[in-house]
Amino acid sequence: MPDERVNGGHETGSPGPGGISATGNFLHAAITEDLKGGLDRLRTRFPPEPNGYLHIGSAKAVNINFSLAKMYGGKCNLRFDDTNPVKEDVEYVNSIMEDIRWLGYDWEDRLYYASDYFEQLYEYAETLIKKGRAFVCDLSAEEVREYRGTLSAPGRESPYRNRSAEENLDLFRRMRAGEFPDASRTLRAKIDMASPNINMRDPVIYRIAHATHHNTGDKWCVYPMYDYAHPLEDAIERITHSLCSIEFEDHRPLYDWFINELDFEVKPRQIEFAKLRIANTIMGKRYLRAMVENGDVDGWDDPRMVTISGLRRRGYTPEALRGFLDSVGVSKADSVVDYSLLEYAAREDLKPRARVVMAVLDPLKVVITNYPEDKEEFLTIENHPENAEMGERQVPFSRELYIERDDFMENAPAKFFRLTPGRPGVPAPEVRLKGAYFIKCDEVIKDGAGNIAELRCSYDPETRSGSGFAGRKVKGTIHWVSARRAVPVTARLFDVLVFDDGSAPGGYRQNPNSMTVMENCLAEPSVAEAAPEDRLQFMRSGYFCLDSKLSTKGRMVFNRTVPLKSSYKRE
Repeated sequence: MPDERVNGGHETGSPGPGGISATGNFLHAAITEDLKGGLDRLRTRFPPEPNGYLHIGSAKAVNINFSLAKMYGGKCNLRFDDTNPVKEDVEYVNSIMEDIRWLGYDWEDRLYYASDYFEQLYEYAETLIKKGRAFVCDLSAEEVREYRGTLSAPGRESPYRNRSAEENLDLFRRMRAGEFPDASRTLRAKIDMASPNINMRDPVIYRIAHATHHNTGDKWCVYPMYDYAHPLEDAIERITHSLCSIEFEDHRPLYDWFINELDFEVKPRQIEFAKLRIANTIMGKRYLRAMVENGDVDGWDDPRMVTISGLRRRGYTPEALRGFLDSVGVSKADSVVDYSLLEYAAREDLKPRARVVMAVLDPLKVVITNYPEDKEEFLTIENHPENAEMGERQVPFSRELYIERDDFMENAPAKFFRLTPGRPGVPAPEVRLKGAYFIKCDEVIKDGAGNIAELRCSYDPETRSGSGFAGRKVKGTIHWVSARRAVPVTARLFDVLVFDDGSAPGGYRQNPNSMTVMENCLAEPSVAEAAPEDRLQFMRSGYFCLDSKLSTKGRMVFNRTVPLKSSYKRE
């Protein structure tokens, strides 16, 4: 195979959804060199293990494999590498397919499972035994690790390494027949116990596991190891390029060894790219699963998780995630992306498309004393300040309103341009209520504990927005909701779920303040029309999404996707 090209690239068609830049990408350079004159022969695959939900790091691999195939007019398979029934479940299979479709990719009729090939893989194992390239080993897992050696010292050969092919075949067939208990024997490739690459030191390729498989039931009690099954599945499916993360670079010689030993006509080429790493996020399935099982999060789709389903529930769109992945790019160099870049992608995507509404997260009551008690009017307000095509809506206005508590300050500094009472010699400043009138604060009402409970204000009826008023100007505009028709909502605000500061086992320390729940929020009536996963901008508070799991007919729960401006600070 040709050497890997790291520089350059060639324009070859246009990318599909979330397509990768067609120039300056080492994957493009390698593929165009390998497939000169026949780029439409490109065959890639996305091969998830169904032992958890996809996360944003998985989405990078999805994006690369499907987009490159589409760009070159090739094909990308979806194949579940379901070789470990102990950790796999059909729930994960279904969630992975749903997430890939939601991201905008289509495997058409090319859905495969490693378990589709179990019989072939078993036959290939017998071929290796007959060639003297595999043997049945009775060492325990602990003993295998002990015999393997270290990075600086070679391993030792198993005492069972020189069994005859006939004896190995007999034992392997009896393993398949279920004669032996779990972990009592393994089938190992016979390669080189002195290899500087530990992966080549007679790796285990089959183990005994009396476990029910989600696809094959109880038909099998011996299962292939991933490092053995994966390259052979690629070869069977005639994959041309196995594109995978950098952690598999040391496994590449083993990948090639199996394919060469079994003399496949199509020999896939493995090329590695850097994993996606985002500061203060957790992507390892083992850690994600532990958080789910320990009840630290609300399932795999918790909006604080960077699983695809969690990001979707939080309000991210497929376009935002694909845009983020494109901005990160593809390289071989390991690096850490700042979390704020992910938030930026969401804001850029939602800014032109999310309807802007008024919602008050921390309500403070306002009574407009000179507004008639029995009067209610409906004001016309645009749905988006920069997109007239999104239309307008009618918002009710009445004597009693609610505003954000932090839009009022009793003893305000000079540059506070929101609501505040007057001071001796200084009249109360006016502010505009969004889409409505100018008001000023005349009196502050406090409860028995000295807390501000209510503001008494007055309005100028000649200052209604949209009425052609062109008189005096104000420096501040605040949002509001009518007390008479306000819709109660719950808002959930998020911070990073973990800090990756290395101060805890695994390097992750859970953030105790990763979620703030605000139960007594109020929104304008139009918010009641929102459907699950609808995305809205709550004026000056951020972009929010109606939670698809917690919202009921009598309770609307909104997850904040991102604030309007980044407030993220890496600890």
